[in-house]
Amino acid sequence: MAVLLSVWFVAGLGCGVLWADWLNQYTLPGTAFPLGFWFAQQGSIVVFVAVILVYCVLMNRLDRKHHNELVEIRRKEGR
Repeated sequence: MAVLLSVWFVAGLGCGVLWADWLNQYTLPGTAFPLGFWFAQQGSIVVFVAVILVYCVLMNRLDRKHHNELVEIRRKEGR
């Protein structure tokens, strides 16, 4: 979770605010939008949605693992 929050922090605050002036010397491919402006307006939101997706996938995997372990324990106990 700390890694995912760090990615969101870097994209949202770092690319959108702290490094925006430096990133503005580049444009988003296929558009005329400066990259720093894009991160400040939409990029951090896109990264946030991707972080949520990764978090959901990882939590579903963890839930499945623990559910299978619980089923195995109950089977051994004879329930």
